[in-house]
Amino acid sequence: MSLTVSASLIQQAEADQVDESAFVDSIRESLPYAWKIAEKLAHSIHQEGMEWANYAIAPPSEQARGQLLRMIGGDAIRGAVEQHFDLKLAFQNCHNMAAFRRDRLDSIAYRDFVSIRSQILNQTPEMRDC
Repeated sequence: MSLTVSASLIQQAEADQVDESAFVDSIRESLPYAWKIAEKLAHSIHQEGMEWANYAIAPPSEQARGQLLRMIGGDAIRGAVEQHFDLKLAFQNCHNMAAFRRDRLDSIAYRDFVSIRSQILNQTPEMRDC
């Protein structure tokens, strides 16, 4: 299961009237490890003024790895997190996630991070188990 959702949120979805803040709360509560990474990246961008921020630390457990993969792999989940934090998430593998300012997606840093070249160079034996 990707998220733990309340009966109320399910009813909202069935009625096609989802409260996006309730969905974001569900993400925060269901995926605390992944949420903290996104929060840390957002702080680097919005509070420290960085153009982009990178988190390249292996998850401490399989549960944490699963949370990260569910956050980045679910389009609606990733989109809600990006909207909430006003940033663009980029992902190479579960050991390397970055966030970029939305107004800088034409930057060399963003294009380099999401390039095929960078994806290939980011592959190492210890990171292949993602």
